[in-house]
Amino acid sequence: MSKKSSATKVKLTDVSSLFGNSEHIKDVDSTKEEIIDVSLSDLHEFVGHPFRVVDDEKMDETVESIKKYGVIVPGIVRPRIKGGYEIVSGHRRKHASELAGLKTMPVFVRNLTDDEATIVMVDSNLQREEILPSEKAKAYAMKYDALRHQGSSGDGDSLELMSDEAGESRSKIQRYIWISRLNDDFLELVDTKKLGMAQAVDISFLTSEEQNILYDLIWELSIYPSMIQAAEIKALSQSDKFDIMAIKAVLIGTIKPKKRNITIKADKINTFFSDEYTEDDITEIILRLLEKWKSGEE
Repeated sequence: MSKKSSATKVKLTDVSSLFGNSEHIKDVDSTKEEIIDVSLSDLHEFVGHPFRVVDDEKMDETVESIKKYGVIVPGIVRPRIKGGYEIVSGHRRKHASELAGLKTMPVFVRNLTDDEATIVMVDSNLQREEILPSEKAKAYAMKYDALRHQGSSGDGDSLELMSDEAGESRSKIQRYIWISRLNDDFLELVDTKKLGMAQAVDISFLTSEEQNILYDLIWELSIYPSMIQAAEIKALSQSDKFDIMAIKAVLIGTIKPKKRNITIKADKINTFFSDEYTEDDITEIILRLLEKWKSGEE
């Protein structure tokens, strides 16, 4: 049985409640899910929309499809107080429609609160196959805040709900929410795989000013922090010892990490592996799992 998105729980109400008997929307009844054609010039981007609209190969395919068949799946919009509509779902379709030379696009008009619109916007976009870590981070953070604003769940419950709907663990979603606090420069490093998820999480605990200092030093020294270095830098920040000389020392390796001798007792390991596994097999599996953890996977 498929899980229901929290977006499906959004209650639809008559859009006329926002504008009274306005002629602009007199024929729209969102409770009946009517589809109307709206001028592209009246469709405005969702405030704080975290997903990029890129002119790539997939956009070219979408444009060609729209030229042949039109917009098959209507967008979802909500009325704006300033006039026109705010796109909740359909930013790529609107852009493709513009490139295809269309003047209008079919949409559903829904009367949604800010929190409801955020949830629908995030859930509809998370279905895309290719999403950058920065996009997912900002989207998860927006949805998390929206769920908390609704007052229907506490912090843990919100993460649990998001985990059930997205099919990702709570810990992974939490890490994405943490890295949403990164400056755009660091998010770009994560998107381009120059900075791992574990390092990104540690750096996300720095202040914005500290992040700027660290970023400048990374480019000056051409050194991307390792997991150990990122943890050291986070510790310096939390102990109020963050300064340029200390961070330089960490990045160039003059501050050596503490040596750790870690031993895992055989009886604990044996609970996970049957007798058919050799010591080399067990070591290889553990290292492979640790690599996945390091990269932010589950």
